[in-house]
Amino acid sequence: MGKTEENDALTKNKPPTEKDILAELELKMKKYLRGESANLEVLKDKKLKGQLAVKEQLYGKSAQAAAKAEKWLMPSEGGYLEAEGLEKTWRIRQETIAHEVDISSSRKQYDIILPELGPYTLDFTSSGRYMAVGGRKGHLGIVDMINLSLIRELQVRETVRDVVFLHNELFFAAAQKKYPYIYNREGTELHCLKEHGPVLRLQFLKNHFLLATLNKFGQLRYQDVTMGSMVGNFRTGLGRTDVMQVNPFNGVVSLGHSGGTVTMWKPTSSAPLVKMLCHQGPVSALAFHSNGHMMATAGKDKKIKLWDLRKFEVLQTLPGHANTLDFSQKGLLACGNGSLIQVLRDVSGTQNYSRYMTHSMVKGYQVGKLLFRPYEDVLGIGHSTGWSSILIPGAGEPNFDSWVANPFETSKQRREKEIRALLDKLPPETIMLDPSKIGTVKPKREKPTKQEREAEVEAAVEAAKGMKLKKKTKGRNKPGKRIQKKQEAVSRVKRPYLEQKIQEEENMSRKKQKTSEGVELPKSLQRFARKKATS
Repeated sequence: MGKTEENDALTKNKPPTEKDILAELELKMKKYLRGESANLEVLKDKKLKGQLAVKEQLYGKSAQAAAKAEKWLMPSEGGYLEAEGLEKTWRIRQETIAHEVDISSSRKQYDIILPELGPYTLDFTSSGRYMAVGGRKGHLGIVDMINLSLIRELQVRETVRDVVFLHNELFFAAAQKKYPYIYNREGTELHCLKEHGPVLRLQFLKNHFLLATLNKFGQLRYQDVTMGSMVGNFRTGLGRTDVMQVNPFNGVVSLGHSGGTVTMWKPTSSAPLVKMLCHQGPVSALAFHSNGHMMATAGKDKKIKLWDLRKFEVLQTLPGHANTLDFSQKGLLACGNGSLIQVLRDVSGTQNYSRYMTHSMVKGYQVGKLLFRPYEDVLGIGHSTGWSSILIPGAGEPNFDSWVANPFETSKQRREKEIRALLDKLPPETIMLDPSKIGTVKPKREKPTKQEREAEVEAAVEAAKGMKLKKKTKGRNKPGKRIQKKQEAVSRVKRPYLEQKIQEEENMSRKKQKTSEGVELPKSLQRFARKKATS
């Protein structure tokens, strides 16, 4: 028995042969092929046949290259916690996970306790390499998450409400007691944004290089960090709020208000793009899915709702309260309330979320902010006595694209990326609910013909004549008065058409006048031309 088990283990650990690798590549190729190849033997045109044959060959080569890239360049696969039998994944504790994972992963599970300087808020760079922390009592710091080393820390000696990285780890903004400040990596103060006032929340739009701030008077401001100009300054008109989040798909800023409404803003509009009633009480937290089509909201009415932003409909309503929400790159939803953290997962893929993991902090630790670390199965927690990090299997994207976010980039690569990002910077006008409309051609509205317009007027007049009038009291129901009312109704219907006709005639006369002014007359006739009035 022992020998047969050893033989089985050896066969399992045997490296794959060349045939196995080719068979696996063929399977992966089918995923990238554009259906079955066309039957070219039927074609009689030799030139077309040759062109299509070359195209089919190119499709095959591209599918093969994509399969090879998936096989060799993207070896990491995301995995989730799997329960056996009657076991539940949300019963598995962090201590159990730490014993099962490798040493480098177990190092990502830690607690930093600084009770005199909390509560803490935090933010990660887009690559997940660096973390900025801000304590309410004035403590600011930048941490390298790979080496777990402190790069810089400073004490500003005043209240810090929020921190956010700008386009890379070299600059970060802090919302302090009176004004927001911008610091560099060395902790040097670069700018004091006095126009923004006492800011409660900060968000950075990395594709547009805009710093969005929300102050305690309910004012939303957009500052262009490249030019230093104020792009937008709006009063929300719905009172003070500290719930603010940016949709990563389209750059629209969403605010949650005390009346239960969520408003969506862009920097070129003084009125909200969308105003939707989400809860019966104040909105306490907001989060957006990475695809931009799903929004999670939490309210004081003890409900967590998932919304489809394409239809503005509720997908799912869950019982519970949350002070902070965050979506991971793979779609896990973290909810924090008091000292309890819940992570929800869409198991079936039908946008039906259920409990995946739970974690209880030490009694007395109040969770202030939850944030998933990009490209890692890690959840960062800012709480009342410091910050912590726990492992959430399946949260992060397993393979990073070095052109998008490279955690191991050199200073030269960072400089090139910064220049490329500045050249590709999007103007504020591109922020809209549906960014897929950018680059499309607006359909030209065809003007109705003269006959169609006349028919429309006649139909409207007939409808006005056939209108039944109410029977009035004696003296007000005379035939003369009834005819007069019908005539007034007909003239009321005709008025917009007549006004439109007069407007068109005026436009035509102006165009003729402009063309006549633009035409240069011969010298012999110039003395008869109308002279312009001199002021």
